[in-house]
Amino acid sequence: MISDSYEKGSQPMKYIVLLGDGMGDYPLAELGDKTPLQCARTPNMDRLAKEGTLGLVDTIPEGFTPGSDVANLSVLGYDPHECYSGRGPLEAANMGIHLDPGDVAFRCNLVSLSVGPPVIMDDFTSGHISSAEAREIILSLQAELGSEAFQFFPGVGYRHLLVWRSGVDAVRTTPPHDITGKAVEAYLPAGENGTILLELMERAESVLEDHPVNRERLANGKKAANAIWPWGQGKAPAMVPMTEKYQLRGGVISAVDLLNGIGVYAGLDVLRVEGATGYTDTNYRGKGEMALECLRDRDFVFVHVEAPDEMGHEGNLRRKIKAIEDFDEKVVGTVLNGLSAFDSWRLLVLCDHPTPIVLKTHAADASPFAVLSSIAGENRKNGRGYSEAEGRESGVFVSPGHRLMDIFIRDWSRFVAG
Repeated sequence: MISDSYEKGSQPMKYIVLLGDGMGDYPLAELGDKTPLQCARTPNMDRLAKEGTLGLVDTIPEGFTPGSDVANLSVLGYDPHECYSGRGPLEAANMGIHLDPGDVAFRCNLVSLSVGPPVIMDDFTSGHISSAEAREIILSLQAELGSEAFQFFPGVGYRHLLVWRSGVDAVRTTPPHDITGKAVEAYLPAGENGTILLELMERAESVLEDHPVNRERLANGKKAANAIWPWGQGKAPAMVPMTEKYQLRGGVISAVDLLNGIGVYAGLDVLRVEGATGYTDTNYRGKGEMALECLRDRDFVFVHVEAPDEMGHEGNLRRKIKAIEDFDEKVVGTVLNGLSAFDSWRLLVLCDHPTPIVLKTHAADASPFAVLSSIAGENRKNGRGYSEAEGRESGVFVSPGHRLMDIFIRDWSRFVAG
């Protein structure tokens, strides 16, 4: 329900952020020069665009690689220039891994490389290996290769962590999802002490080659996790918690260590949802329901859904459209239907960056956002639907992107009026 004003003495304002990772895309000939967002059935996001305020937000500062780490720091109000050191330490925070000032944390993918020459990045997910299978492999790597210097920690699916104690972060690494189908030689670790990482990767191959998990996967026609791929390294960042900055309590809901790690640094409670997988089989509706539950005793909730991004990386158009529709129906729709339980609220829906089907990796283009407020005067009603093209036509553009959260929480009324 939209009210005319915010009554003092009513419940504190509730702030909801729902993010579909990588939903943005480029126009495709097979869609009649439309994007997946334009073709997907998204009545709930379209409602936000029509009844609320639609715009574009630039989440990737110039000079930064368009990663989910940089983009989601921006979404939550952090300037990457001031606090970004790498993806690894953010994921370490969620996993409860302590980093001393000199320690370097790497994201460590289990990947499938083709037999060369040349050696090709066949699958950066090892055929979406399960967390249980991957855990066995990572624990074997720790038992065989772990030392005072290098330690392996199991995460979710293909996503794990490697910590180099008192290590070196001045190493050039490449996200494996950027080089799917490419020869890996030009993208191997390089720079200061890069050879140390290369030696570790080579030793890992000998552990993985005949690992029982891989033998079973191959016997069942699945891809083997035959290599590790360290990337996204950095040292622990310094970040002022959102809870301190805005004087609120909040939670983060995601199946991805990176997002939960950002949440930990932001002072948010990490809320687990049964069946949340970080893939298209995730428990979408459960995330929406958990968001509403979170708001019963907190002021802020951030819900992240990874599935559209994964489909962009796979180049799977049909399933990307389906993931967008599931996000709209089961997350956005569930939350919208439950907001009548609260007096005053603002709901922000957005994507962090595009993951175009034609690229199979991230792009730095600005992304559409839409905000609907329970207060009638806080809605411009300037959109016809939620899409990249509509966002561009709205005339609303927030750059740098980290300003959006500050506007959303502190200054939305004045922003809309302006």
